[in-house]
Amino acid sequence: MALEVGIVGPPGGGKTSLFTALTKTGGGEYGKTNVGMATIRDERLGQLAAVVKARKITPATIRVQDIPGSAAFGQLRQVDALLVVVRTPDDIEEFNLELLVADRDHVEKRLDRVEKQAKSGDAALRAEVEELKKILAHLDAGRGLADYESQIPSELEPLTLKPLISVVNGPGGIDLQLEAELAELSDDEAAAFRDGSESALEDIAGRLAQALDLITFFTAGEQDTRAWTLRNGQTALDAAAAIHTDIARGFIRCEVINWRDLVELGSAAEVAKQGKQGLEGKTYVVKDGDVLNIRFNV
Repeated sequence: MALEVGIVGPPGGGKTSLFTALTKTGGGEYGKTNVGMATIRDERLGQLAAVVKARKITPATIRVQDIPGSAAFGQLRQVDALLVVVRTPDDIEEFNLELLVADRDHVEKRLDRVEKQAKSGDAALRAEVEELKKILAHLDAGRGLADYESQIPSELEPLTLKPLISVVNGPGGIDLQLEAELAELSDDEAAAFRDGSESALEDIAGRLAQALDLITFFTAGEQDTRAWTLRNGQTALDAAAAIHTDIARGFIRCEVINWRDLVELGSAAEVAKQGKQGLEGKTYVVKDGDVLNIRFNV
């Protein structure tokens, strides 16, 4: 399942322009919930594709959701991170307060619901009621959930505990309207307009990858050479599942090559000949830049 980021911020702040720039969908619709896929650029992918003479190149992607205003915060409780679009850096504090209020209301509503269910006498529900009361009191005292000493119930999915990346739209930040317009051009045309300077979106992608603690691994084949993302610390079995659940189910072993070795030596056969290919099992922790060839049987 692709990682997902939600774009939030004050109405008219530039959320839909950022969505359009990231997803290159031809334009998100203002005032509506927009969902699309954003590609993650990686120069290593093209180099690997050239070595194996790939007919297709597929970059890693992340799912992006743009919601109108703050009315639909509930839609974003399952996303992995939040991109907050503001006009000035000072707006971040105000928006953090909005998220805190949204979490407080969410806890109160869940408490009301669970209290009614707990009348059945279920011990687990009664315990949750007591925990929710403590969390609500903590929030009402003006303290954030990051300071709560006990474990937060996973069902709450609080917004204020998600990684938050701020994007300033305007002077001193990014011109998101310009980025949205450049997204309608080809990569070469956009690069020519920027006169060789890096897209401001690259900085956002880098901050997002850092906030989510992501690494990139590759599959390199003649038919398709592709980049994939994992959380740092995930295993070869997680990588197999990211590619396809059937591959994970039938996992046998994983051939591992460092991307630079493959590029420099020119073929997987030469890498193996020089003893630079590893054979790993399900528990192998994937490293950034690994090229994986997963053997499986279904």
